[in-house]
Amino acid sequence: MKINIPFKKLALITSIFFFMLSSANSQDYYASKYDNKRISLGIMLSPNINWLRYGDFDVKSNTAKIGYNYGLVADFAFSENYYFSSGLLIDNLRAQSETYQNGPEGNDFVINNYRLQYAQIPLGVKLKSTQKYYRSYYGQFGFTLGVKLSAKQEILNSNRVVVQESNNMKGSADIFRLGLQIGGGVEWLLDHNLRLMTGLSFNNGFTRVIKHGGANNSYFAFNLGILF
Repeated sequence: MKINIPFKKLALITSIFFFMLSSANSQDYYASKYDNKRISLGIMLSPNINWLRYGDFDVKSNTAKIGYNYGLVADFAFSENYYFSSGLLIDNLRAQSETYQNGPEGNDFVINNYRLQYAQIPLGVKLKSTQKYYRSYYGQFGFTLGVKLSAKQEILNSNRVVVQESNNMKGSADIFRLGLQIGGGVEWLLDHNLRLMTGLSFNNGFTRVIKHGGANNSYFAFNLGILF
């Protein structure tokens, strides 16, 4: 039985086959370069929205403020999909609260504006999907350990007139801050050793940061980083 295939069709089929083969090899090359990398270092910038939590302490109101984090991040691979994530970040946290001067029965209150800065080390586990179409998805869970660098407070009366300023809250802000962090996002492969990281995270502080009222703080952050 004879099968006659025109030369032009044969050339076209052969060209398509070699194109698909070269594309597959190219994707495998990028994937292998990506998956076999055991240590990734990078820089990150994270705008955040943070607020104070007072528990049972009576406050008139609590207002969320915008801050930011920046610094170095590092991923250490256990396998293709499991990583230990750490780094060194500078947290700039802002918050505002209105507290009563003579208890909740009185009408007098003051406005407290806080600016807190911490050197923070995140310690977490990062679970990452297999790369496909030059991107992978990740989820992250762990803890953050922070040491206070500076703490500033501004107190205003009910007419929003500044009555007191403190550039160093020595006895009013705690030195250490511990937090529980969870988040996730997408990593985009830009080049052989270059990835763009985008994601969201929630950090829940479970130790006191402001002694007055025993206030803790928490924040949501949008994470934007470059990994090399």
